[in-house]
Amino acid sequence: MEQPTNETRISNQQLRLLTLGDSYTIGQGLTEPERWPVQLVKRLREEGVQIRELQIIAKTGWTTKDLAAGIKAVNPAGPFDIVTLLIGVNNQFQGLDIQEFKTEFVALLQQSIQFAGGDPTRVIVISIPDWGVTPVGIGFGPDRIAREIDLFNSIGMEEAIQAGATYIDVTGVSRMAKTEPNLLADDGLHPSMLMYRRWVDLILPTALAISKTEPLPAEYQPK
Repeated sequence: MEQPTNETRISNQQLRLLTLGDSYTIGQGLTEPERWPVQLVKRLREEGVQIRELQIIAKTGWTTKDLAAGIKAVNPAGPFDIVTLLIGVNNQFQGLDIQEFKTEFVALLQQSIQFAGGDPTRVIVISIPDWGVTPVGIGFGPDRIAREIDLFNSIGMEEAIQAGATYIDVTGVSRMAKTEPNLLADDGLHPSMLMYRRWVDLILPTALAISKTEPLPAEYQPK
């Protein structure tokens, strides 16, 4: 994707970012600057994009149902210029019904689009990492985990594309942790700052492209 030049970078608006998810979005086991949403904001600012706000709604252990409840409790006020959605690993871990996941994921995706002013091109869906390659995951059956993660991700990708959102695959990067232990946090399960940096490398081009679009109307409120 073509990188924006100095002439095309947004300089007259301050963007609002909303990131929705679970332990991967909150950066379990890491300091705040090491979280990938915070790293993303830093990289955007280095590219000349002004960021007014980053709001994170995420908690370790959250399923799709938990995230929906968390969003309702926080009731974030739109519009947001960029919205990201990464959810589902705990559905997989808990052995929850795949069709239930699909129904709840679609609802979260539609809600994300509403938070983005009804514009799906401002929404970024991020794939579920494969925790089966981690030292913790090996004890739970890595082959089974990989198959199930791929199935969950196939649903996320299909729904994102159908809705007009961007789908970013970080699962391949997550599997590099099998041979690169520095990509994992000290708990042997969650990503390290270095892995999140690689995620941001994948997410940044889309976030930059979104930052070049016209700002959302300030009076917009999600339904």
